[in-house]
Amino acid sequence: MRLVLFEPDIPQNSGSLLRLGACLGVPIDIIEPCGFVFGETQMRRAGMDYLDRADFRLHPSWDAFVAQHKGRIVLLSARASQPYTEFSFTPGDAILLGRESAGVPEHIHARADARLRIPMKSGLRSINVAQAGAMVLGEALRQTGMFP
Repeated sequence: MRLVLFEPDIPQNSGSLLRLGACLGVPIDIIEPCGFVFGETQMRRAGMDYLDRADFRLHPSWDAFVAQHKGRIVLLSARASQPYTEFSFTPGDAILLGRESAGVPEHIHARADARLRIPMKSGLRSINVAQAGAMVLGEALRQTGMFP
């Protein structure tokens, strides 16, 4: 199980997700370019001293990530129709989170093996990417028995 951040825009979200990964023993993949300097103050503040314990890998591009990942790519998307609560996760899944400002490009949306959404009240657009990642990762770890 992995969390994948596609070209993240907001350093605080990346820091929070790296901290989550460290605490739950889940590796994080970060696909560049980031919309901030990786490691900047805001990211370190959100990740606190957990960043040094996070297992993460930076990838220079989407193609570089895809070339090394062998499991399914499970995209969280406000455009998806399947709720994450009705999906069967497997240990090799990579849960892909799009850019805060733009999600993922169409070719990446189409490439995903599954596209999932978080059910929410009508008329609202989306949940913060770090919170969405935590919700779905929690369910994936529960289903696969992979909590530490």
